[in-house]
Amino acid sequence: MKVEIMDTTLRDGEQTMGISFSPAEKETIAKFLLEEVRVDRIEVASARVSFGEAEAVKRITRWAGEKGCLDKVEILAFIDGTASIDWIADAGGRVANLLTKGSLRHVREQLRKEPQEHLDDIRRAIAYARSKEMQVNLYLEDWSNGMIHSRDYVFFLMDGLKDEKIGRFMLPDTLGILNPEQTADFCRIMLDRYPGLHFDFHAHNDYDLAAGNVFMAVREGIHGVHTTVNGLGERAGNVPLASVAVILNDHLHAENHLNEKKLIQVSKIVETFSGIRIPPNKPVVGENVFTQTCGVHADGDSKNKLYYNDLLPERFGRNRQYALGKTSGKANILKNLEELGIELDPESARKVTEKVIELGDKKEQITKEDLPYILADVLNNFSSEKPVRILNYSLTLSRGLKPIANISVEIHGKTYNESATGDGQYNAFMNALWKIYDSLGKKHPVLTDYVVTIPPGGKTDALVSTTITWKIGNYEFKTHGLEVDQTESAIKATEKMLNIIENVKTEKKK
Repeated sequence: MKVEIMDTTLRDGEQTMGISFSPAEKETIAKFLLEEVRVDRIEVASARVSFGEAEAVKRITRWAGEKGCLDKVEILAFIDGTASIDWIADAGGRVANLLTKGSLRHVREQLRKEPQEHLDDIRRAIAYARSKEMQVNLYLEDWSNGMIHSRDYVFFLMDGLKDEKIGRFMLPDTLGILNPEQTADFCRIMLDRYPGLHFDFHAHNDYDLAAGNVFMAVREGIHGVHTTVNGLGERAGNVPLASVAVILNDHLHAENHLNEKKLIQVSKIVETFSGIRIPPNKPVVGENVFTQTCGVHADGDSKNKLYYNDLLPERFGRNRQYALGKTSGKANILKNLEELGIELDPESARKVTEKVIELGDKKEQITKEDLPYILADVLNNFSSEKPVRILNYSLTLSRGLKPIANISVEIHGKTYNESATGDGQYNAFMNALWKIYDSLGKKHPVLTDYVVTIPPGGKTDALVSTTITWKIGNYEFKTHGLEVDQTESAIKATEKMLNIIENVKTEKKK
């Protein structure tokens, strides 16, 4: 069974409150979805929205035309005479997804028309699109309510359109009201009554049932599913692309073209462009979903992988991790020390475990990179000296001028001074720091993520926690800083990073 995936991140996903992708961002996401993730189709815009939307569509259709995949780029059109179709044609589009009314209530109360009038309008729109040599798919908006409250109307519309030149009939659960039993029942009815037609299912997540509804729709034989990256969309969003991918592969064994190893990457791209962070517990793509916290689980994993499931992190280009905190056992500690190349005797492992639990009880954030410092504190057999110390820094911020940083850093007992400008105070600080490192021929990591956390309530004297993710070669790690000022918090996290890259290798297997 082959299932088509149509991703609508750039259309329905962009309806998430506060999101507006630029033309360049839309083009980047479109290319990545089609070329790297290998979705079958993408829906990139709604007709007649804005000048910027038209420019974005033109960029995408120009590229798609050059690549020979213009038929995979779809645009939402409205039943508005010829206006939407002309807009799509002017933007270079060749596939129109006509938005029609899938419930009687929408026809009568929103359009103020009778079913036959709406059917006639749809037929005229289809004929005009075909005259422009445009492919047509059809959305039955509010179809789920139509099947619940006005099924005869749904059948009236379908009977009137089944012989038209329509590529796909798309069945939206527009308000996210369906449960899996209803989804299975309604999809089966449509497939049985109209066996020669192609049907897509479009799920929303208002009751947190979107993934389950997709499972049932595909199991009943639906031909295509609509998704968004990270589940973006109005209200509670749409069904997430990554969730659908693993459901198809692991539970339904349904044929599809999706490239699992690119799911994390496209999620990160969309996270960056949208400004909406991926929840750490988001299935498949969340930061913590391949992290074991309980010590019992780490112990079981070391005994023939007892706590593994089919969602192996390697499928998605990721690694399994073992968290450190108050629920950590000795197995968690040993797993992390093993990654650092550090071996401990049983008594030393017990002492370190107790210290980690003690810190976890205080709600301290503990990472693998903290372990050498914990070892130094507990066992006194690791050098507790810091080879790198940030001695002094002066940061200036002036209106109309770039921020300036003057810094003094001690590296292995020798002091270095430097200054630099930047786009912000911390950026200026980092530019000055890397000047020193570059002058010494020292390699330094790249900052890949920067997260600031403050307590709720907006108190100006509250502590600020800054977590920075660094990457050097293939090695990625995090450091934390805590201060009353955000920039100082980031500088503390940076100093910790500098000592890690200087210290950890020398501390291995002492």
